[in-house]
Amino acid sequence: MAVPALFFGHGSPMNALGGPWAEGWRQLGQDLGKPRGVVMVSAHWETRGLAVTAMARPETLHDFGGFPPELHAFQYPAPGSPELAARVADLTGATPTDQWGLDHGTWSVLAHVWPDADVPIVQLSLDRTLDAQGHYDLAKGLNALRDEDIVIAGSGDFVHNLRTWKRAGGEPYDWALTFNEAVKAALVAGDHDRLIHWMDLADNATLSVPTDEHFLPLLYVAAQARPDDPVAFFNDRIEGGSISMTGVRIG
Repeated sequence: MAVPALFFGHGSPMNALGGPWAEGWRQLGQDLGKPRGVVMVSAHWETRGLAVTAMARPETLHDFGGFPPELHAFQYPAPGSPELAARVADLTGATPTDQWGLDHGTWSVLAHVWPDADVPIVQLSLDRTLDAQGHYDLAKGLNALRDEDIVIAGSGDFVHNLRTWKRAGGEPYDWALTFNEAVKAALVAGDHDRLIHWMDLADNATLSVPTDEHFLPLLYVAAQARPDDPVAFFNDRIEGGSISMTGVRIG
């Protein structure tokens, strides 16, 4: 039986330390059990050319600044998997590397999903030489891994506009709600062409996606859908007016 594919709206790195979103991630992990491994595409690893982490013990990368010392000290010592990295390389043409690790798009979420840090993880980079269609087509090549007990996951945010983020919280902007709902509707309908051409999904779409690195990981998850796969959502809220925490489970 194929394991689900997952997208996480990861929000702030501070979510690693707990909070309302952590409960949803924790419940997801309890529901899923422990797969044989995870291939994660994070918004926070962009490269020219495709790369996959291939070390046995990936470093916990603190790829941010200005956060409390306890966050900078946080460690998620999940193992890597050179074998899984080699499999991903065979399927996608990615170059194995030891020049990265687990960035906060990965560990801030998975530290709650699998808190024992005992599920092997490899990260697949976002190749910036590809357009949205290219990312989606590339992701199709990973689908066989679902039958090998490997979770294909993406980490980003449907809506990610830090310039309009309300530090004190508050109601979502109308344009953020509209875009978030349009993404969900396209996923449920299996209309992935609308996701690939996300700028036509709703009016003011570029307010929700001013830069695409937080949106592109969703295409890697959508591409794993098979006929009759159910689509479900978790943590389905918008934080600070313009950061979508919505997660997706396909299958």
